[in-house]
Formats: sequence, structure tokens, C-alpha cells
Amino acid sequence: MKALSIPDVLAEVAVLVRPHFGKGRPADYIPELADVPGGKFGMAVRTVAGEEHVIGDADEPFSAQSITKVFSLGLALNRMGDEVWTRVGKEPSGTPFNHLALLEAERGVPRNPFINAGALAVTDMLLDWTADPAALVRDFAGFLSDQALVIDEAVAASELAHAHQNRAIANLMRGHGTITHDPLDVVAAYCRQCALSMSCRQMSRAFLPLAAGGFSPVAQETIFPDRLTRRLNALLMTCGIYDSVGSFAYRVGLPAKSGVGGGIVAVVPGKAVVTVWSPELDRFGTSVVGTAALEAFAQLTSCSVL
Repeated sequence: MKALSIPDVLAEVAVLVRPHFGKGRPADYIPELADVPGGKFGMAVRTVAGEEHVIGDADEPFSAQSITKVFSLGLALNRMGDEVWTRVGKEPSGTPFNHLALLEAERGVPRNPFINAGALAVTDMLLDWTADPAALVRDFAGFLSDQALVIDEAVAASELAHAHQNRAIANLMRGHGTITHDPLDVVAAYCRQCALSMSCRQMSRAFLPLAAGGFSPVAQETIFPDRLTRRLNALLMTCGIYDSVGSFAYRVGLPAKSGVGGGIVAVVPGKAVVTVWSPELDRFGTSVVGTAALEAFAQLTSCSVL
């Protein structure tokens, strides 16, 4: 039996996910995201060899949200190396991304850099060498995707106005000395970073170094050492989907990062990056349709690393 081409796989996935629409809801705790139509669906595949295939709303920008945590962590690790791990851990949290009780019990040290506490600690590190970490992340992602990107200031303002939990997290960490800058400045920078707008096509291009041993075929430049690339993928596999990471690994079997804007980026090491966007979220804050789409894609292509 002849293997399906990637365009045929994407067309099949688009059919298979139809029953999953309406099973989730957009991130209504951020008012600017609550009004995004739930029926949106886009998917993009960019291979290490240079092929690019898209379907649906793959070129419509959406709010990257927590997916930007991968860019900020990559910047911090490239600049600071293993010193990053003196202020944030590498373990799955087993709790929601904005949980406070575990952070308090562990004396202000976040379990990993992809929960909000860990991302705030990374933002604090970036503030050591730039007054505008969000612009640094935007420009880094733009360089990797070979596109000029923008921060949606309306989303940033909406998120900051409702960032009560993140302010509590930042203040708790400041009390324990995990962050060193003003908690309000850290939270403001983090909210602007999360408001970065990207499309599925742009994200697949930007994440390509994680599929290509640290080399970006788009930028034609080595972005991460191979050792760091493997470690970033390991963190994505174990921590990238918050407290449903085990279920996601069981269903999809790929390193991935989700965001409450409805995007999920998955890495097929050595082969490709697959990005999907659909705004309706499950109770863990991950796209319902996006997870189903990646599960179908992994099954149709046999690309799971597990």
C-alpha cells in the first residue's frame, strides 16, 4: 500500500477532527481571546528537507501565549547555560500551569520552565540584559521564521488586566529570592511576550531547529548546540503540555508545546515540525481539536518517537 503524501495526510486529518469541534471552549479568562471563533482550524508542516504544506487557517496569526516560553527559555539557555537550572527545575508539575500551592511548598522554585512560575523566572533572567524581554522574544522568533512578527498590544493589555494569579506567583517568588526584579515588571514583560502573534506556518519554521539538531534551515544558521536541542525536546516531551502531558504523550508521542491561544507545536526529531491551531481548549488549557489532529497525524505517518 502506497504511503500517503503529507498533503493527503493533512486532508485526512481535517476530516477526522470534525467530530471534535464544540467539545472545548476558548480561553475566556483573557477577554481578547474569548471572542476568537471556535471553528478556526489550521495546520502546517515544515520538513527539515524544506518541504512546506498547510491546510485551513494556517496563515492566520493567533496568540502564541505559552508557546513563546520555548523561545525565552532557548534565549536564556544560550546566554546563561546550566545556570538557568539553579532557579528553575526540570520536572513535570502534575498541577495546573498557574498553580500556587506547589510553588509555595517548594520554597519558590518552579518545577519547570513551562509552567507560569518557571516562565516568569526565565523572564526575570532576560531582564538582566534587556529592558524589553518581549521584544527580544519577538525578534528571535521573527528571525527563526524569517518573518516580521508583532505583539498584539490589545491582547497584552487584556492579559495584564487579569493577571492576578501571575502577580501572586511573582510576588511569592520574589519573597523567596527566585526572581530579582520588581514582580510587576516581570509580569508585565511576560504578558507582552505571551501576546506575540504567529501563524501555524511561521511557528513551524521557527521551531525547525529543534527538529534539525539545532540548525535552522530557514535562517541557515546553527541556533542551539545539538546537546541543548536534545534537552529542549526532552523538556517538551515531559513538561510541554502541563498536567496532561502523560495523556498527550500516550496519544501523540511527540515533544510538543501548547498555548491557551489554541496552538500546539510538535517536533518530529530529524524530520519535521507540525503546528496546529484551533481555539477551543480542554480543561487543561490545550486545544481539543489540535490534540486530536496531532494524534491522527502521528498515526497516519507513524512519526511518534515512542
